Amino acid sequence: MNFLIKAAHILDPSSPFHNTQQDIYVQDGIIQEIGKNLSITNATVLKFDELYVSQGWFDSSVSFGEPGYEERETVEHGLKVAGLSGFTHVAYNTNTFPKPDSRADIAFLLEQAAGFVVALHPKACITTSNNEKTLAPLRELAASGAVSFSNHKAPICNANTLKLALQYCSDFDGLVESFPYNSDLADGGQMHEGAVSTVMGLNGIPSIVEEIQLKRDLGLLGYTSGKLHVPTISTAQAVQLIKEAKNASMDVSTSVSIHNLFFTDEALKGFNPNAKLLPPLREEADVEALRTGLVNGTIDMVTSDHQPLNSELKDIELDRAAFGSLAIEHTFGALLKIFPIEDVVSFLTRGKTRFGIPAKNIEIGVQADLTLFTPKGTKTITKESILSTSKNSLYIGEALPGNVYGVLAQGKALLQKV
Repeated sequence: MNFLIKAAHILDPSSPFHNTQQDIYVQDGIIQEIGKNLSITNATVLKFDELYVSQGWFDSSVSFGEPGYEERETVEHGLKVAGLSGFTHVAYNTNTFPKPDSRADIAFLLEQAAGFVVALHPKACITTSNNEKTLAPLRELAASGAVSFSNHKAPICNANTLKLALQYCSDFDGLVESFPYNSDLADGGQMHEGAVSTVMGLNGIPSIVEEIQLKRDLGLLGYTSGKLHVPTISTAQAVQLIKEAKNASMDVSTSVSIHNLFFTDEALKGFNPNAKLLPPLREEADVEALRTGLVNGTIDMVTSDHQPLNSELKDIELDRAAFGSLAIEHTFGALLKIFPIEDVVSFLTRGKTRFGIPAKNIEIGVQADLTLFTPKGTKTITKESILSTSKNSLYIGEALPGNVYGVLAQGKALLQKV
């Protein structure tokens, strides 16, 4: 199908059309023309109020449920929600059942997502399902399509296992993820350890849980000269540790969850189970450090850290509830409430190349990989407005600016009804 996007404000610093308003003609998935007042026959016209267009957005940490937990979200429905939220690429977490530690597991995920407008990039487990000290067949998994190796939020307790993974993956430029969380120090904590946890009478997760593990992982990275991604840091000290590692020319990247940029541990005062997250919501000083680190490039990307969960895991007492919140639908608006639109687009696009996903500039002759949106307007999140199958969103009741119209990628369009 051919598309004519009308009067789009282009935000793409790598494009010669950056910060200009243009029409964009896409034929058979390729941008054929960019110009003023284009008139094309036999094309579907896409025209929206105050329309902006950027390169397609990327989310580096997304969970749905399938296989094993389809009641939370299927791959098909989750990708539809991702597209309507502005994302053309998502890296898919390994918290499924079975966990993806074989070629067949990766093939299944790619088959489920085949032909869809949003590209699913599966991660594979670092270790096998039956032994946390035994490496999965990492080279084989990479050849099958895995973009990184991750045990999701299960920390790699054995230092030698992480060392071996980094050494082995350096042979084929594989990206290893290590969640910075020392479970021994966390000791069953429910939220950030601080004044709020004390008042609420809940066991806390101190900042050192993250920082001790991160120091260990960066030490192993320096020893192995591997390639490490540290997902969802949450403390001011972690930002400083990443900065020092980058200044020492270590091959390390990191992400921050939108939750930890938008909320503090004050969000748990009402015992809201949707505010129970891992990493936990921290204090105002941590939020400010994370925001600064994102702007100056110490933190490479923002993730929704999207985690749908069925109601029996969330609609219970806080100390028994599972960790996690929906966010993919709310990430753009939450970011826009904090940062200028140019920064928001940068945060949502600049992580792709770290995961081996080509960045497609908005230029003639390039495959169209586009997000359509507007920074104008405001909408209040309600349980009824949530598109995801699960409804465990911390953002319910928040008034968020902007609106996503949809995406155009892989020769197809997925658009909101407006």
